[in-house]
Amino acid sequence: MDDEFAKLIRRVNPPSSGFCSIFCRVVVDNGACEHATFIQVDMSVNKHGILLELVQVLSDLNLNVIKAYVSSDAGWFMDVFYVTDNHGNKITDEDTLIYVEKSLETKVRFLNSVKSSVGSTPSKDYNLIELTGSDRPGLVSELSAVLADMGCNVVNAEIWTHNARAAAVIHVVDHSTRLAIQDPKRVSMIKELLFNVMRGDGGVRTPSARMSVSSPGGTHRGRRLHQMLFADRDFERPDDVEFKSSKEPRVSVLDCSDRDYTVVTIRCLDRPKLLFDTVCCLTDMEYVVFHGTVITGRMEAYQEYYIRHVDGFPISSEAEQQRVIECLEAAIERRTTEGLELEVVTDDRLGLLSDITRIIRENGLRIKRAEISTSDGGKAKDSFIVMDVGGNSVDPGTVELIQKEIGQGCLKVKGSSFLSPKLPKETSRSFLFGNLFKGRSFQSFKLIKSCS
Repeated sequence: MDDEFAKLIRRVNPPSSGFCSIFCRVVVDNGACEHATFIQVDMSVNKHGILLELVQVLSDLNLNVIKAYVSSDAGWFMDVFYVTDNHGNKITDEDTLIYVEKSLETKVRFLNSVKSSVGSTPSKDYNLIELTGSDRPGLVSELSAVLADMGCNVVNAEIWTHNARAAAVIHVVDHSTRLAIQDPKRVSMIKELLFNVMRGDGGVRTPSARMSVSSPGGTHRGRRLHQMLFADRDFERPDDVEFKSSKEPRVSVLDCSDRDYTVVTIRCLDRPKLLFDTVCCLTDMEYVVFHGTVITGRMEAYQEYYIRHVDGFPISSEAEQQRVIECLEAAIERRTTEGLELEVVTDDRLGLLSDITRIIRENGLRIKRAEISTSDGGKAKDSFIVMDVGGNSVDPGTVELIQKEIGQGCLKVKGSSFLSPKLPKETSRSFLFGNLFKGRSFQSFKLIKSCS
C-alpha cells in the first residue's frame, strides 16, 4: 500500500521544471504475476518517442508483451509491461532478468542524457543498403545474385513485401576484407546495379527504387522498414491487389471530445512484435500516446490508445482518421505475411544467399518475407516466408525438391505462418478501458489471470 500511495503522490505532484535531477526507475519482478514477468518504468521526463524506445528494447530481446498499461500525462512517463519468452513462459533465468533490467536502465539513462535518435545504432563495420520498389517473383534472387557477383557478403538483412511493394534493409561487407566497402567507384556500381533490379520492367505501376549505401551508420531494421514502406505509400491498396487474409486487423479511430483525446482501438490476431509495430506507426505519424492499454488472449490482441498530435491537438478530420486507420492496418499486415516458413542453417560463404534464393525461385516459389543473419562463428541462419507464384500454399512435393537441393540437414520446414480462424466482426463500439471488460465479442478471448 505504501508503494502504491507513493506512486499516486508522484502522479499528482510531479517535480517542477526546476529540479536538478531526473527521477527514473526500472523494476523487473517475477513475483507480481503468476504467468508473466512484471516490468515497470517510471521517469520524471516525457519526450516524444520514449514509449517506442522502450518497446523496441523489449522487442529486440524477443520478449512478448501480453499486457501493458501506458500513462504519460503531466510530464511524467509511467509504463507497466507483462512479458513472456517465445514459449509463453515468464523469464526465470536470473542472468536474463538482470540483462533485461540493465538494457532498460541503459536506454533510460541514454534518453535522459542526450537527444535520442529513435531506432539508430551506429556502426562502421558494414555497408548499409536500403531498397524500395515494386514486388515481383524472383526479386530477392536477383538482388542476391548482384551482391554475390560484386563480392559482397550479406551479414544480415530483412526484406518485407506488402501491397505489391517491397522494402529491404541489407548489411554487407567486402568478401575479402570482411569490412565495409570504401571504394567509391565500387559502391557506385553496386548502387546502379541494384537500382536496375528494383526498377525491373516497369509494368502498369511505375516502380520507385531508392537506395543508399553508407559505411558510417546503421539503423534498427524493423523501424526503418516501416518508415520506408510508409514513405512508399504501401497503405494505399492497389486496385489489382486484394488482401485475402484470415487475420485482417480491425482498427477504429474515435473522437473523445470530453477528454480532448482521439481514441484508437485495435483488434487483431496476436503475434510477436505487434506492440512495436503499432507504436512505431503512431510515433512516425507524429502522434503521442498519453494513455494506453494492451491485453492479449490465447490468439487475439486488443490495444487501446489515447492520442494527440505532437502539436497537442486530437485528430480533427475524418480524412485524417481514415489515414490513421489505413496506416495502422498496413503496419500490422507487413509482418503477418501468410505462407510456409523455410529456415536454412549452414556455414556462411560468398553467394550462399544467392544460391538459396535461386533454388526457391526455380521451384516456382516467391519470397514474401525474409530475415538473414550471420553469427560470429560464421553460421548463417536464413528464414523465408514463401508461397507459390500464384499466391497459393506450397505443395509438399516442391518442399521435398528444395530440401534435396539445399540439403535436408540444412533446411527446416517450420510450417504455415499465422494460420488461424478469422476474427468475428466487431458488433459494438467500445472504448475508455472499462468497456473492454463488459461484452467480449472475441472468440476464445481470455484475459491473463493473476496479472492485475
